[in-house]
Amino acid sequence: MISAENVAAELRHILEHRQLSALFQPIVHLRRADVWGHEGLIRGPSDSPLHAPASLFRAAAMLGASEVLESLCVHTVVQSYAGAGGDPLLFLNLSPDFLLALGTERLIGEFIPMLPESMRHRMVLELTEQSRLTDFAELREYAMMLRREGLAIAMDDLGEGFSGLRLWSELRPDYVKIDKHFIQGINIDSVKQGFVRSVAQMAREAGCELIAEGIETEAEFLTVQSLGITLGQGYFFARPQPRPVRSLGIEVTQILRLASAASVHHSVNHAVRVERLATPVVPVGPNASAETAFARFEAEPKLISLPVVADGKPLGLISRYTMVDRFARLYRRELYGKKPCTFFVEPDSLVVEARTTLHELSDRLISTDIHHLANGFIIVEGERYVGVGSAHDLLREITQMQILAARYANPLTQLPGNVPIHERLSLLLEQGEPFAICYADLDYFKPFNDVYGFRRGDDLIQVTARLLAQVVEHGKDFLGHIGGDDFIMIFQSPDWEARCQRLMEAFSREVPALYDADDRLRGGIESEDRQGRQHFFPVASLSIGAVQVSPGGFADHHEVAAAASAAKREAKKTRGNSLFVERRSNPARAAAVRALPA
Repeated sequence: MISAENVAAELRHILEHRQLSALFQPIVHLRRADVWGHEGLIRGPSDSPLHAPASLFRAAAMLGASEVLESLCVHTVVQSYAGAGGDPLLFLNLSPDFLLALGTERLIGEFIPMLPESMRHRMVLELTEQSRLTDFAELREYAMMLRREGLAIAMDDLGEGFSGLRLWSELRPDYVKIDKHFIQGINIDSVKQGFVRSVAQMAREAGCELIAEGIETEAEFLTVQSLGITLGQGYFFARPQPRPVRSLGIEVTQILRLASAASVHHSVNHAVRVERLATPVVPVGPNASAETAFARFEAEPKLISLPVVADGKPLGLISRYTMVDRFARLYRRELYGKKPCTFFVEPDSLVVEARTTLHELSDRLISTDIHHLANGFIIVEGERYVGVGSAHDLLREITQMQILAARYANPLTQLPGNVPIHERLSLLLEQGEPFAICYADLDYFKPFNDVYGFRRGDDLIQVTARLLAQVVEHGKDFLGHIGGDDFIMIFQSPDWEARCQRLMEAFSREVPALYDADDRLRGGIESEDRQGRQHFFPVASLSIGAVQVSPGGFADHHEVAAAASAAKREAKKTRGNSLFVERRSNPARAAAVRALPA
């Protein structure tokens, strides 16, 4: 065991000769399957007992050298990242004690100048909180100073420290990291899932991005993603490496893209919101100079528009094309460089509420000035800035939705099939939304198909689908095709019973026209029944079994489907077009039958 004297000597040698090295672990955008940023990590010499960061910082704390070590760590990570050409965000670990020990003068005069000005807008100071912090007011003041310099703030290890929620409330960080304890094994732990779900809700309300640390397995990743978290970090994606990575491995990328596609598909048949497009670009304040804004565009080639935000409220967008064009002219940089960046804000910047649907946004973009397609738009919740979006992102999402919708659609009617039906039901149950499910089934379809052939049978199915589509309200209700002559309508329209009545009336008017003239006069056709006996079958009719679903009334979509199936059987007991409404709270809780095939 190494003695305290040797530890002290080893630490002094490391600090004097700057024998620290940086490693970088990617932070991944789970939906886009790309690298969002890197956390800078530190290591001592590989052959030293102080190689591990825990040993290194423990030794520094014992010898009163924590401040010197942290300063050297920051310098080492920043220089290594700049030298490797790192483009995404860089997360720098700092302790609150370090910032408080600096004091205002040293913070402004020593620490901030240590960070290259050209990189500050890409830096996130990650405050690790594992001590009993009490001076929140001073730390909040320092955080405001750092933000004015273009730096973002992250809070590390939520759930590990003693004052995490208080620190979150006081600092209002741009990013919050969930401690890996709550992520590891989350796929099999409902308590951890509940905790992370609650934290995700708080993050949405606080307007910050959540990062799940310690994702080590595909199952953990899938669970984290299903809880609505967009950023993740862990060995599943990549281990810390000496150089920042620009892309993930092929296998991991494929898993992320498939999971993202499944997530889109989960939303294909209900309104997907604009919040899905939000990229939380670090904004500039209204007092920033035009030169500062121009430097952002020079440092970030992919940045199309730069948001200007004051006290959380967006003032507008600065367009790359407008600013670069103006600065490129003779003497314009000298003339305008010192002016406030608000001089370049587009006067009619497009601002979109996060809960707007993608299709509503698409309609709005089509009907507005064409420059919005190039500049993009600001996304807000209420009046609070959330992020920016682009027409390219919108087009990608809508295209993906259309592809996946086609994959799961019934080939004859192009209506959503079993998987989207199940997912729609599960979503409404999870959200606690009341709705009515109607199971519609054709009566006497088989004899019609036997007598007139499958081509005429397909015509009857398509006519039925068209009539059903006419009574569901786009954007509110849902229409699915289980298969054959079975359809599902999921109503959130309050007048759903009246809609079903209109449906049956339209069916009575249009379907007889599909029969031959003689059969119409007779009111039906002669055909064999299922036992091979000749029998007369009336003109096809529609039986609808309906169940009203209240929050908490059903455990899952299987129970809802079973209840709808039972109601449909009751409707079929009445000859002709019929609607049976099951008004009991859960008639099928004990039923063994399942209406929809898995």
